[in-house]
Amino acid sequence: MPASRHFPAPINRAAVSLACVVLTLLALCHAAGLWHWPVLQRLDDGIGDTRLRLTTPQSLDERIVIIDIDEQSLAEVGQWPWARSRIADLIVELTQRQKVSALGLDVVFAETERRTTPDPHPKAGSVAPSIPTDGDRRLAKAVADGPVVLGYYFTSDRNGHRSGVLPPPMAGLGSYPSLLSWSGYGANVGALASAAPAGFFNALTDSDGLIRSVPLIAGFDGALYASMGLAMLQQGSAPRTLRIHPDESTRSFRNLELLSTEDSLSIPLAPNGSVQVPYRGKGGPLGGSFRYISAVDVLAGELPVASLEGRYALLGFTAPGLMDLRATPVGQAYPGVEVHANLISGILDGRVVVRPAYAGTIEIGALVLAGIILTLILPRLRLGGAAMLCTLLAAVLVILDGVAYRVLHFALPVASIWMLIFGALASSLILGYGFESRARHALARQFATYIPPELVRAMLRQPGRYDMQARTLELTVMFCDLRGFTSLAETMPPRELQTLLGDVLTRLSQVIHAHQGTIDKYMGDCIMAFWGAPIEMPDHARRAIDAALAIEQELVAINTNRTAASEPRLSVGIGLGTGLMSVGNMGSDLRRTYTVIGDTVNLASRLEGLSAVYGVSVVAAEATRQHASVSSHPEPYIWQILDRVRV
Repeated sequence: MPASRHFPAPINRAAVSLACVVLTLLALCHAAGLWHWPVLQRLDDGIGDTRLRLTTPQSLDERIVIIDIDEQSLAEVGQWPWARSRIADLIVELTQRQKVSALGLDVVFAETERRTTPDPHPKAGSVAPSIPTDGDRRLAKAVADGPVVLGYYFTSDRNGHRSGVLPPPMAGLGSYPSLLSWSGYGANVGALASAAPAGFFNALTDSDGLIRSVPLIAGFDGALYASMGLAMLQQGSAPRTLRIHPDESTRSFRNLELLSTEDSLSIPLAPNGSVQVPYRGKGGPLGGSFRYISAVDVLAGELPVASLEGRYALLGFTAPGLMDLRATPVGQAYPGVEVHANLISGILDGRVVVRPAYAGTIEIGALVLAGIILTLILPRLRLGGAAMLCTLLAAVLVILDGVAYRVLHFALPVASIWMLIFGALASSLILGYGFESRARHALARQFATYIPPELVRAMLRQPGRYDMQARTLELTVMFCDLRGFTSLAETMPPRELQTLLGDVLTRLSQVIHAHQGTIDKYMGDCIMAFWGAPIEMPDHARRAIDAALAIEQELVAINTNRTAASEPRLSVGIGLGTGLMSVGNMGSDLRRTYTVIGDTVNLASRLEGLSAVYGVSVVAAEATRQHASVSSHPEPYIWQILDRVRV
């Protein structure tokens, strides 16, 4: 029988198609923002982290150095905060003697430095007055004389607390509603704020605690402000003009450009003004991405003159006690200052990745296309084909996502598409297994009464190959009738007759099953069986002949017992025919049976009747002899030609 190339039951195709449609609709609802599925967001974050880790340069960027207030610096200079004059000395060393291109301070000076002296006549409950020092003036002068960028931060607490003085906003530009905005800030004191430009150093922490992106621009009170990394790139040795391009269709900024006489840097922006941090690799002094220099070594003048010329320098902390360690996709204890170093490095290299405003449209289009392909094709495939289709779709998705990430610098949401592909595959496997299991059990129920258990088990291994649909096949059919049983039955009580007939038919049926025959029906004291269906048997004629000879031997054993019990002996007449016949589930809507029909069947029945005429037990047609001779090597039977008869 030809193997089916589809699932065993038509309803299975409909169920798989329905599952694909449902999964597509769920994914579309998530992509359109109608229903948020947190697990898909976490999966998208994980995919983005994997992309990042696979594409990090893992090399040292000599253009950027980090001046590290580490444990050694705290041990030799003293605990933080240091005296403003000491910080001024550090800035002068870096900007004047080392000639850095730009120096960013990842720290906020939110209060004026004061020196307290004891009151000679204190009152009960009073606080000693504070007397200002010249530390702030020295620090302001050092900041003003060098290419320094101060740091500050935005915040949104319940009170909208504001301290210090914000730098001037970007001239001629207003904020869009899509940008990140806050209600408060922590900035530097006025004397410092007026001495140098400043940029905010906020980072965005995702729900899992990791920092994956930072805002480059942000809105506050309707004005626009730049990040510290952006301000440092403007302040460098090749001063750059910042130009921001709005996108009126999405009410956001499309991208920004840093223009100079030497080069031009274009940075795409997400609708909220952020970009993904282009991490170079592991963080920290031993991470290998940036050169770390201990602040105490700079203060001690241990660096050769102009050894940092032209470099971007960032002053930050790695000492654990100062709590400036962050969790990132490339490290769980990542120095916060190095986040800004990675941003500057990525902008200079053109490696900044962003999720564009139209990412949702791309996601919806991809989901619709994948959903149509899966709904139309997947239900028609078996396990191997379904796996190949989903693997092909996954491979196409990986390639297109890689091109978008590496060439276009777009981080597209693909978790919903992955969910659709593998969800559809899992659904087809589960539903296919369920329906196939049902088909197996149905097949077993249908054929268990016709064929031996071992053949049923063989059929269950490939249920798609077998069904009860009628077809024309070459088979061998047997009619086995108990001779004289009718007259014997007239002399026996009904219960004894029932017991005798049941015992004899059971033993003869066991012989037929042992030779892998299919029992068609019992007609009184006659058994009808055939070979070659539902399981193909190239040697069906030989198996039928062997079964007929074994029935003769079984009858000898039956008669031995009956003779010992002084009961009449039994005999059989067997007719065998081989040829084309129709086999399948035949009958009416009220009753059906798996049977064979055709001239060869009628011939075998007539040959069984002729066995009594010629006084032999087994009569076979010429076609049966020829087929058995072809399928046997060597010829195992001795044949006797009886006659030529018209039946």
